[in-house]
Amino acid sequence: MKYIDEAIIQVIAGKGGDGVASFRREKFIPKGGPSGGDGGRGGSIFAIADRNINTLVDYRFARMHRAKKGENGRGSDCYGKGADDIVLRMPVGTVITNAATGELVVDLKRHEQKALLAKGGGGGLGNLHFKSSTNRAPRQFTLGEPGEEFDLKLELKVLADVGLLGMPNAGKSTLIRAVSAARPKVADYPFTTMHPNLGMVRVDQNRSFVMADIPGLIEGAAEGAGLGHQFLKHLTRTRLLLHIVDVAPLDENVDPVHEAKAIVEELRKYDESLYQKPRWLVLNKVDLLPEDEREKICKKFIRSAGWKGRSFTISALAGEGCKELTYAIMEHLEQEPAEPADENQEPPKAASEPAHESADRQNI
Repeated sequence: MKYIDEAIIQVIAGKGGDGVASFRREKFIPKGGPSGGDGGRGGSIFAIADRNINTLVDYRFARMHRAKKGENGRGSDCYGKGADDIVLRMPVGTVITNAATGELVVDLKRHEQKALLAKGGGGGLGNLHFKSSTNRAPRQFTLGEPGEEFDLKLELKVLADVGLLGMPNAGKSTLIRAVSAARPKVADYPFTTMHPNLGMVRVDQNRSFVMADIPGLIEGAAEGAGLGHQFLKHLTRTRLLLHIVDVAPLDENVDPVHEAKAIVEELRKYDESLYQKPRWLVLNKVDLLPEDEREKICKKFIRSAGWKGRSFTISALAGEGCKELTYAIMEHLEQEPAEPADENQEPPKAASEPAHESADRQNI
């Protein structure tokens, strides 16, 4: 199934049915009182979070969702039938905003969470409601109210505890394959990953966390280069970022330190709050380094990059160091409870210099 994480839809709630002016007419009651019934309510449109759905592709092709109008009232005190509601099932993690104003409508964070998107119009009143001591035969009635109508933007942000970022071909997908049951495509060329992948990392029988792998970033991503900038929003809900670096690039002209600094700069340009998240440095592919020079090369990289936070050396392909990394992540997540994030703000186009540095995230 094609992965789609954004869509624009139009929701049109149903109009309420009209009331009616009618009078009771029977064989021996030629001039009965008013008996016009009310119109039925129009159908409303709801959104429900469903953990079994992982893409918004259905809403890329079905853009308009219109509920039916309520039935009109009838004589003999018959009320019109209310229209059925429409329920739109969406992935957990979908953020719905008003496309015109940017106002947040709802953030679907829990399975089966339900939210009203457009309310159906109320039914009109029949002339039964207008009788009085001075008006015994009212002919007034009201029309049904129109339903609400909105253009809505749907944006899927995956719910994960840990996010992986790095250059293409740094080994992010290999890592998530090594520590979870996720099976993203892996190949020896850049941009193998074309959409986010989630993996459940189980440390023991009762402790686990979710890891998210997004397409690799390249220099200039914040201005639209490459694929990664489209998916950085999926890291906004994470509690910890792992910066994966290939310390043994096949191309001798590639400078891993320069690439690592470029990734950090793209993160800063995209969203200052994302840049401020706790971030660890993970040096990957150490199995490709000469065994007697591994420690020296890794220390030189950390020193050249100016990194002062937590760092790990692993080989995702060989599984070396992965277990220690996952246990450290689990301990960090248990010590740092999730904090509610403000999801109303759009990522800024440019960010100012940070006022302070996090203990787990130091500049490269």
